[in-house]
Amino acid sequence: MTRSRLAPGVEVVAVPGGGPALRTADGEFLRISTGQADPDHLLARLTGRAASASDADALDRLVAAFADAGYLTEAGDEHGHEPPPWPRHHRDVQLLGAPALTGPLAACLAAAGAAPRTVPPAEVGAGRPAAVVWCLDGPVPPGLWDEADQLPDRGTAWLRCHREGHQLWIEPPACGPGDVSAAHVRSRRLAATPAHRELAAYWAGHRTAGAPVTLGPAAAAFVAALLAADLTHWATDAAPRPGALPVTRRLRRVDLRDLTVTQHAVLPVPPVAPPVRPRR
Repeated sequence: MTRSRLAPGVEVVAVPGGGPALRTADGEFLRISTGQADPDHLLARLTGRAASASDADALDRLVAAFADAGYLTEAGDEHGHEPPPWPRHHRDVQLLGAPALTGPLAACLAAAGAAPRTVPPAEVGAGRPAAVVWCLDGPVPPGLWDEADQLPDRGTAWLRCHREGHQLWIEPPACGPGDVSAAHVRSRRLAATPAHRELAAYWAGHRTAGAPVTLGPAAAAFVAALLAADLTHWATDAAPRPGALPVTRRLRRVDLRDLTVTQHAVLPVPPVAPPVRPRR
């Protein structure tokens, strides 16, 4: 079937006093040089209406250029914008941690086609689930996630988040051996800040808190949606958006005061060989 319909999120804008422009799915505007083709005929072709035969060859070349650039989809494909179904072998997802986060997360995952279930920490990874998501409404206690960091080596995807004051950190999902673990994230964050001693002391529990930070329903639902999106990308093997960081290499920080998100590229920390003792 010939691709002649605009892809989801792509639009053509008729600019008063100028030629047509294309708005990409990323929100960029590109001017369209129609050449010998009539702009109105191009719009008619892209909306599925018949066009004049007088400039059919020029229109064919334009439509082919649109298709090569990825701006078209199959004509008549009414389901091209829908996300792929959740695979059955990835449906079993264990959730644990703060109920304020696991509750809305379970609803998001169930709506996407997964089968989430809440388990206590002692049962993490029991029964060989497809994925484990651990949500903390506070900093990570030392050593809490050490054992769970081994889940990807056993074929279980591993996703986690935790809150530090008004900032909530969503770590990248570890989907297999060699992916970014919680220990890797801690090492990278310590290496990236001049306040590494202070941050390490904060994580170790040497802190005095003021009034508690409340994780409201809107913030919890927002974080749950982000977690569900990351897990959906893994489960459906979705390709990353062009120019975007892969989900397995993306650390995100959510400011709970205004729900703004910043993302940072993060890589695994390679193993370090023990120092060689000099011979006597």
